[in-house]
Amino acid sequence: MTIIAPSILSADFADLKNEILRLNDAQADMIHLDIMDGHFVPNLTFGPAVVKALRPYTNLPFDVHLMVDNPELLISEFAKAGADIITVHAEAYPHLDKVLSEIRKLGCKAGISLNPSTPEDILEYIMDKLDLILVMSVNPGFGGQKFIPSQLEKISRIKKRIGERQIILEVDGGINALTAAEAVAAGADALVAGTAVFEGGDYAKNIAALRQN
Repeated sequence: MTIIAPSILSADFADLKNEILRLNDAQADMIHLDIMDGHFVPNLTFGPAVVKALRPYTNLPFDVHLMVDNPELLISEFAKAGADIITVHAEAYPHLDKVLSEIRKLGCKAGISLNPSTPEDILEYIMDKLDLILVMSVNPGFGGQKFIPSQLEKISRIKKRIGERQIILEVDGGINALTAAEAVAAGADALVAGTAVFEGGDYAKNIAALRQN
């Protein structure tokens, strides 16, 4: 069954506590938290304090996606705040083996994210350090963008590279009923969705529709 990870980037920021409770009731599988610093991407969201404040309201895994420069400076704080998975961008830090090992030492699962123009060859020497690979199917920084079709081939190639390893292949960006089906057919295990989950207010129905693929 496809894992659905709603991105609270599309949630009501004035009511995040209740948004988390609604997602919990709607049978979401994970909560995706987009952390943006205004440098690595042209947007600014929130930090560890918000993650910590939301942690008591659900037992769902917190899937923390660091779209930041120098992620190694932040991983400890997000681990303490309640992150279950911490994903860093391959483009943001040259010492990926080191930072992925540190994430695991902190008791979290370690993920790597690839921007649309980043080739998957960068994964070759870090596969044994990974619990999750996140393929960005839009250029990161803002919600509501259109899915980039060229990423379907990348998803398929990465799925083959994963083989029998216990690594979740996640896709983030422009996910809707159509692109969800395409991403899953290409090999995606998990889908990050913002607008497609929150639009219309019936979160359970929207999540179920995405999970059908």
